[in-house]
Amino acid sequence: MNAKSTETCDTFCYDEEVVQRVQPKMDEVLGVELIFKALSDATRLKIAYALTLEKELCVCDVANIIQSTTATASHHLRLLRNMKLAKYRKEGKMVFYSLADEHVHQLVSIAMAHAYEEE
Repeated sequence: MNAKSTETCDTFCYDEEVVQRVQPKMDEVLGVELIFKALSDATRLKIAYALTLEKELCVCDVANIIQSTTATASHHLRLLRNMKLAKYRKEGKMVFYSLADEHVHQLVSIAMAHAYEEE
């Protein structure tokens, strides 16, 4: 005997108006998944989180925070920059990274808050 899942409808039906209103907007997510893909890597998420705690960090600081080489930190920072999630500035021989804007800061902060909220 198969037990029916309580997580699905017992019958197939849909609200045609809702579907017609929402379905055309699905193309709006194109490209957005890349943001989540970039942040789904634990190292990059740690870096982004560190950048919510400090306004900016040099590559050497990031490497020490995530306990990696500067090459590894630089690789992940470059990916975050290429995804427009981080930006950088040079000061002499030092390179400082920060989050690209307040939206990225909020995205990471909200994800952290959600992960640790009580059910």
